[in-house]
Formats: sequence, C-alpha cells, structure tokens
Amino acid sequence: MIMRQGYSTRRRGLPLGRLLIAAAIAILSLVTYFGTRQDNPVTGEAQYIDITVDQEIALGLQAAPEMAAQFGGLDPDPAAQDLVDEIGDHIVSSSPAGQSPYEFEFHLLEDDQTINAFALPGGQIFITRGLLDALKTEGELAAVLGHEIGHVVARHSAEQIAKVKLTEGLTGAVVIASYDPDNPSSMRTGQVAALIGQLVNMRFGREDELESDFFGVCFIKDAGYDPVELISVMKVLAQSRQGQEPPEFFSTHPNPDRRIQRIEQAIQNVDACPE
Repeated sequence: MIMRQGYSTRRRGLPLGRLLIAAAIAILSLVTYFGTRQDNPVTGEAQYIDITVDQEIALGLQAAPEMAAQFGGLDPDPAAQDLVDEIGDHIVSSSPAGQSPYEFEFHLLEDDQTINAFALPGGQIFITRGLLDALKTEGELAAVLGHEIGHVVARHSAEQIAKVKLTEGLTGAVVIASYDPDNPSSMRTGQVAALIGQLVNMRFGREDELESDFFGVCFIKDAGYDPVELISVMKVLAQSRQGQEPPEFFSTHPNPDRRIQRIEQAIQNVDACPE
C-alpha cells in the first residue's frame, strides 16, 4: 500500500524536466525571432526576417518551374506575355520597387479556368490566363501586377517563413510541456495550440494582402495608372468566388468588401506611399 501511494505521488508530480525543455525551446524561438529585426529599405517597415535577399531570390527561382507546371505551364501567346512584361516592367521602373534588389520576372500561365495571381519570393510573379481574360483594361492588369510587386518588395514570404518558424517553436513547446503518456487527452492541448498557431499565421496573411493592396495603389499611381482600377479588380475577384469564400477569420484573404474599403482609404492617403 505504501509503495502504491509513493508510485501514485510520483505520477502526479510535475514533469520538471519536460517543462524545462519546453521553456528552453520557447525562449530560443522567441530570441531567434526577435533577433532578426531589420528595416526594409523600400517600405521603411521594421521586419523580422531570417533569410537573405539572395536566399529569397534562389527560393523563388527554384519554385517557379513547379508552380508554373501546376497551372498548365506558361501561356504560348507571345503577344499576351509581352503585354504582361511591358506593364510589369513599367511599374517596377516607375516606382520605388525599382530601388529594391529584386530582378522581377512576370509569367503568364496557360490555365484559363483559374482566376489567380501570386508572387514567389525574390520577384517571380505569375498571373493566370483566366484572370487576364477577366480583366477589362490595362489599368486593371497593372493593378494586379502592382499588388503582387507589393508582396515582393514588402518581403512577405520571408516574413511568413520567420513567423511559421516561431509558431512551430512555440506550439512545439506547448506540446512537450502538456503531453502526458498516461493521459491521451493531454494531446488536445497540443492540438489546440497548433490550431491557434495556424489562425495566427492566417491573420498575418490577411494583413499582408491589405498591405500589398496599399502598395499596389502606390505603385500603379507612380506608373501613371488610376488606382481606382484596383477596386475594379476586387469586384472581378468577388464575382469569381460565387459565394464559396470561407469566413474571413479562417481565410488568408480578407473579404472583398473590406479590401475595397481599405483601398479607398489608401487612395485618399497616397502621401503615405514610399518614395
């Protein structure tokens, strides 16, 4: 009986070693993340980034062929590709994006069913044929490309990489601290922590989209286009969703109405644009 009581006491004792390991992981994750602070020379924003510009460029170049393949490859229409190149290059050369260290390349993808555009780290920018065909003016195309250029200049991919590393470190610490091999339900704490981490990173993604909308307004204005064209693009995107958009809180993109509201504010506040 005495032995059982002692055994029970040991089982109920605090897992001090596991807690110390979890604390060390959490502290290391935080110190590593906050130790990467630097100022973006184009946007002036303080950021936490743990990869270099050269690494960003290398990542983008490495991923570009695979991303193109996922959308049916590059569009064979040279005239359409030339138009995308011309407008994209004009935006870069006419705006502070041209002061960045990135070599921008613009790719028209053959997929005519998907309405999408995206940017990889380091300046690789893609637009699908489906989105290009849905646009009515060169100004709308400029708005799309200006938004994606904003993602690159703001180094959003590099920021996301650092944030994901931080989230993984902190949620890993929670899992280690809470797991009890004799109590399977203790895993729920780790699962909740992982879910919270995913939602935090989604939140960062939505803020990145809004920031890129702002830079899109700035860059296309510098290139001589009407920033209102970006609002027209938002309406095109809203129509393409056809009611299938998930709730904003669980989406990496803000809902179109909110984006339009923020774009209107940006148009009224162009004095805050980077120079």
